[in-house]
Amino acid sequence: MALACGSAAAQTTDPAYQPLAQAYDALRQKNYDQAVAGFEQAIALAPDRASIRKDLAYTLLKIGENETARDQFAEAMRLDPSDQHVALEYAFLCYETRQQAVARRIFDRIRKTGDATAEQAFENIDRPLREGIQRWQKALEMSPDNFSAHQELATLAEQRDQFELAAEHYEKAWRLKPEERSLMLDLGRVWKALGRAEQANSMLLAASRGGQPRVAETARELLPSRYPYVYEFEKALEIDPKNFELRREYSYLLLEMGKKNEAEHQFQILNRMAPGDLLSAAQLGFLRLNRHDYAGAQPLLDSVLKGGDEEVADRVRVALKLPQTLRRHEPSPRRTSEEAKAIADKSMQAGYLKDALKYLTIAHENDPVDFGVMLKLGWVYNILKDDREAVKWFNLASKSPDPAIAKEAGQASRNLSSAFARFRTTVWANPFFSSRWHDAFGYGQVKTAVKLGKLPFQPYISMRFVGDVRGTTGATLSNPAPQYLSESSFIFGVGVASIPWHGVTGWFEAGEAVKYLTDRKDVGAMIPDYRGGIAYGKGFGHLMGGNKGPFFETNEDAVFVSRFQNDLLLYSQNRAGYSFPRSESGFQAQFFWNFNGTTDRLHQYWANFVESGPGVRFRAPGMPKSMLFSVSILRGVYTNNEDNPRRPNFFDLRAGFWYAFTR
Repeated sequence: MALACGSAAAQTTDPAYQPLAQAYDALRQKNYDQAVAGFEQAIALAPDRASIRKDLAYTLLKIGENETARDQFAEAMRLDPSDQHVALEYAFLCYETRQQAVARRIFDRIRKTGDATAEQAFENIDRPLREGIQRWQKALEMSPDNFSAHQELATLAEQRDQFELAAEHYEKAWRLKPEERSLMLDLGRVWKALGRAEQANSMLLAASRGGQPRVAETARELLPSRYPYVYEFEKALEIDPKNFELRREYSYLLLEMGKKNEAEHQFQILNRMAPGDLLSAAQLGFLRLNRHDYAGAQPLLDSVLKGGDEEVADRVRVALKLPQTLRRHEPSPRRTSEEAKAIADKSMQAGYLKDALKYLTIAHENDPVDFGVMLKLGWVYNILKDDREAVKWFNLASKSPDPAIAKEAGQASRNLSSAFARFRTTVWANPFFSSRWHDAFGYGQVKTAVKLGKLPFQPYISMRFVGDVRGTTGATLSNPAPQYLSESSFIFGVGVASIPWHGVTGWFEAGEAVKYLTDRKDVGAMIPDYRGGIAYGKGFGHLMGGNKGPFFETNEDAVFVSRFQNDLLLYSQNRAGYSFPRSESGFQAQFFWNFNGTTDRLHQYWANFVESGPGVRFRAPGMPKSMLFSVSILRGVYTNNEDNPRRPNFFDLRAGFWYAFTR
């Protein structure tokens, strides 16, 4: 039993405990920025825990970050689809942030379970859409070529998930005004929703080259991550034959593929479309020159030499073996730092983070010592989930002469850096007293792990301590050999552990166990020690340090230990109860009911039992945030009594504390 308890404590450390405790503490002090940073660090350590994302979302709502809160509710809903309260919060935020179509779908799903709130919200969204569609359909009966009517009808139909109707009228609106490139984006998006991928990709490809930058950027995000195929360029040009940027990219693609004749034909079209485009003229001239069409190449190359682009002209001079010109390089005009910062701030407020990143970079280039810009770059990279780059900018901003900027950047850097540290040392200790054995036990470990890039595992070195005060129960008539209550050893080892995945961790280590009791004769002074296993830990509801309410925690472990006849122990520890809010003095408590079970491969009596009973955990004022005291009163039953020298049932008052930290 002592081995099972110690092994459970060793493998069930919550990696997100410390940042969560800091986040909840900051939340109580209404330091919302620090709370957000703590929750984000906890999510990085425990990404599959919906409750953390939910608490982060509510914190973001307190500081007006509705769109970011919406995204966190979306992740929480994905992780726990059965939580209808989270789904409703997400739906209402979608509605408030102009994502009515998403809100309508969620309300529609929830209302079918009989939820009156979702029913009313769905009707509030759906009724105006139904009525609007009917109104615009009547308008089109009287005026079939009404551009605005087609566009409005398509927009309403898309929001109501009537994609066939939306596609029909987006296309009609686009045919009436092909210069409205945003309609190409709309049509491609709806075709994609209908599963018409080939048509959608061609339309989005046309929209992504040239035209309005915002439309082009959004279209690129909707395209597949791969580079477009040749046939997609061809179909996109059929859709948008006057798209100069699209045709020029297609022309260079043909050149890369060695299709010089087809490329020359496309460059001829480009030259007719824009005779003043010197780059296209030069490329067409080179192609004609390579096939010895000097008469066709000369006028084109002469026009480039006489043009105003000296860089392109020098390429022609090199090709014609003419001397290059000496010229002074004039830097291209850039936006001033203040202009770039103003545009970046507006982009951040509107949620256009890629634009914000671009303009903040321009601002930094214009003013490399603006620490405020460095701090904003750190936050933008953090939101874009590029935390490695974010840490670099936070480190730079932490050197600011402005104490506020330096403090905020330093805190953000520390919160993120631990996830990327090459070496990480974890220390934990779990001493407790057991009335059943009239003994105090101690378990602990110091472990230093090495992060190896993005590999899914980490090697480590470790020193464990497993011991107790009494050492042995002494010999009896039924059991003449003394029974030791723990391993009474320091265990030095090297091992490897997997990166936690959905709460599951695998580990294995090999080492030497060194006994500290010189009079113990049943084992040698140093014996080989091999151990490993799989651990799963999960918490639900209002955990310690969070808000008040019910909670449930489970820890499931399988542990192999060589020194116990190569035994495999399976054990489960479960707690369900209620968390109380933190008092003004800082006292926190949980009351819960334990249900634990242990079994093993060899069916040894001491490793086969179940136990259950009430317990309490608490943290008193002044205690470290990662320290907890616990007391449980357990009633246990051995499930295998063969060779059991003791009574089949037992009571145990178990009291101790848990403390851990990571550096």
